[in-house]
Amino acid sequence: MKVILTAEFVSRYDDLPEKIKIKAEKQEKYFRKNPFHPSLHTEKLEPHQKEVWSIRVDRRYRIAFRFIDGDTALFLTVGPHDWIYKLKF
Repeated sequence: MKVILTAEFVSRYDDLPEKIKIKAEKQEKYFRKNPFHPSLHTEKLEPHQKEVWSIRVDRRYRIAFRFIDGDTALFLTVGPHDWIYKLKF
């Protein structure tokens, strides 16, 4: 799986604590091999027609993304679980 990063994702990622960045990198490796790896807890966000998904970095942080095609994903943003789930994409 190829991953493209938005400017927002990069900006928010840069602001993450170092410990969370390490976890995010680990999860990205799983994602590149299998976007539905069990440790990612991949799920589609509401509203479903927006086609925005999330993966788990850890219990508190998530990455929001969209599938572009069968082998490419666009990472939209990263942040705390509660914040990600309130965003309107």
